[in-house]
Amino acid sequence: MAWNEPGGNKNKDPWGNRGNGGGNQGPPDLDEVFKKFMDKLNGFIGGGSGGGNRNSSGSSSAAIIVLLVIGLVIWLLTGTYKIGEAERGVVLRFGAHVYTVESGLHWHMPAPIEQVLKVDVSNIQEYAHKGTMLTQDQNIIDIEITVQYKVGSAEDYFFNMRDPIRTLAEAAESSLRQHVGRSTMDYVFGDGREDLALSTQETIQEIIDNYKSGLEVVRVNMQEAKPPEPVKASFDDVTQAVEDEVKLKNQAEAYRNEILPTARGQAAQMLEEARAYKQEVVARAEGDAQRFTKLYVEYRKAPAVTRDRIYIETVESVLSKASKIMVDVEGGNNMIYLPLDKMLENRDISRDAVQKAGRLIDDVRNKNFDDTNFKSRSSRDRGTR
Repeated sequence: MAWNEPGGNKNKDPWGNRGNGGGNQGPPDLDEVFKKFMDKLNGFIGGGSGGGNRNSSGSSSAAIIVLLVIGLVIWLLTGTYKIGEAERGVVLRFGAHVYTVESGLHWHMPAPIEQVLKVDVSNIQEYAHKGTMLTQDQNIIDIEITVQYKVGSAEDYFFNMRDPIRTLAEAAESSLRQHVGRSTMDYVFGDGREDLALSTQETIQEIIDNYKSGLEVVRVNMQEAKPPEPVKASFDDVTQAVEDEVKLKNQAEAYRNEILPTARGQAAQMLEEARAYKQEVVARAEGDAQRFTKLYVEYRKAPAVTRDRIYIETVESVLSKASKIMVDVEGGNNMIYLPLDKMLENRDISRDAVQKAGRLIDDVRNKNFDDTNFKSRSSRDRGTR
């Protein structure tokens, strides 16, 4: 029964406010409550026409509407968000992907209707992995790598895999074991480090691309590769021996490159000196032979004169190069000091020359310088030449 119908309660207003002495009649009907709400809204819009009670309820309704509007504005403002320069934003509507936004200031329907997931797609992140692995030649090594990666696709990163980073870690370990198992220990420790890192990077990228993880591997760095601690001392000895071998080979090669040109130069110089000496000796011998031949011709013409001339020339040649001291014996009996050491130092005539000159002088003095001796001596000289 409506409040203003005949027989109704005149002390009851449309919102259930009872007058003094009114009893409790239970909760109102939902249709009645909705009707009262609409009447209240119409009264607020209609300018508050009606009695005093109606004006009071209209003021309360206005305050409620204002609060609702303010709340609605605040709720809508919560949909404003900012995407950083290095980020991408993935907008979800009731959990489903709607679109992806770039950097800047954006707005979406506030929660719980829509939400935004942000991810850094520009900065490079790093994951480190260390493990003990078996090489192709049955050696155990400890190896450590770092995988540098970034997010390439924000949609794939959020929706295709539950944990993309864990998938990256497992792919890195699997790829590294695969390539280390196909390589020897010397290759891993030596020149193969860069090739091993590059091949591992390619395999990791291939695996995570198959899963559509949204990650992009930028670089794989081989941080450390060493033998296990129990055998490290022995391995260091072997490594040192190899390094010493290489060092000695390099030193020997450097010495070889240094000494060979010098030796070749010295050999060429000695050959040239030998050729020059040969030509000099041959020319001197030929000159001596010609001189002795001419001397023999003159000797046959005048033997005595020739002997005297040879004697005089020989004595002149010997004495001109020797130190001479003239002593006046008849002038007095004074003791004479002779500096023999200085005299011996100033002699520059060889012993062979002196002996040869002495023999020639003896021959001339003894009159043995005849045709037979001259011919035999001349023949010996030509034979020596």
